[in-house]
Amino acid sequence: MKRVAVFASGNGSNFNSIVEGEDESYQVALLFSDQPQSYALTRAIDIGVKSESLSPKDYPDKLAYEADLLALLIRNHIDFIVLAGYMRLIGPTILKYYKDKIVNIHPSLLPEFPGLNAIGQALDAGVRETGVTIHYVDEGMDTGPIIKQEKVLIEKADTYESLQKKVQKVEHRLYPETLKELLRKDEVVAEASVN
Repeated sequence: MKRVAVFASGNGSNFNSIVEGEDESYQVALLFSDQPQSYALTRAIDIGVKSESLSPKDYPDKLAYEADLLALLIRNHIDFIVLAGYMRLIGPTILKYYKDKIVNIHPSLLPEFPGLNAIGQALDAGVRETGVTIHYVDEGMDTGPIIKQEKVLIEKADTYESLQKKVQKVEHRLYPETLKELLRKDEVVAEASVN
């Protein structure tokens, strides 16, 4: 079973669905936030998941911040990192240590509408569909290899709020499903290399 850390900066609704999706493939061992006032931290306390927060403002630079963050992950024996509304780019310190062990979810069909406000970008562009993408994390913004995507149709009557609800409904189902698939495969590969 993989010990997972979920990184969140805000509300943490995907965090809840990831915890609810736990099975023999993974356990959420840590909720980490870069925002000490994040509601995700409150959610973690409410459901009994260990939570930690480090504020980047307390560090002279990203290197120092990520050095402490890496030490925190190692202390908690974290095997895999799941970004769920974490609003920072992951730097080389974490990327190198957790190579191919960090995933992110994004509310669009990447490479369309990367970065902030992807739902608003899709509505502004007048496209007929958007969706959800789960991808590995690299040094770019929403540029890592795509693992899974699912389309969400945009109807004429959709507002930002209605489209966000449709996208989140897909996210909350797709993220735990995909994590289980990924981490089960990881276990099989690890067992094969031992034997």
